[in-house]
Amino acid sequence: QVQLVESGGGLVQAGGSLRLSCAASALTFSNYDMGWFRQAPGKEREFIAAISRSGGMTYYADSVKGRFTLSRDNAKNTVYLQMNSLSPEDTAVYYCAAKFSLNAAYSRYWEYNYWGQGTQVTVSS
Repeated sequence: QVQLVESGGGLVQAGGSLRLSCAASALTFSNYDMGWFRQAPGKEREFIAAISRSGGMTYYADSVKGRFTLSRDNAKNTVYLQMNSLSPEDTAVYYCAAKFSLNAAYSRYWEYNYWGQGTQVTVSS
């Protein structure tokens, strides 16, 4: 059974940093592009960042570009989202997801095959 398990969320002050991790099991990790999405209360799920299966390409939403960095370690079946200069607007539940299709768009959440349970990130002002 495929599992994606996020960790690293928590409470941080504005301007602070957090690093989220997503550990995958029961799938051939290097065959999947990985993405991060977030959802705040009352808002739609929002694409944050994605990384190609080789790790050679990364994609970011404009809202996080320059502040967030996505990386992966295929030997550890883990993807990392480094979040810097956090603001209260970044408060949300953060989800990682795995996408098998090479032709599917990175930003479309419905293209992803597997999802983690989410981790809460709260940024206080």
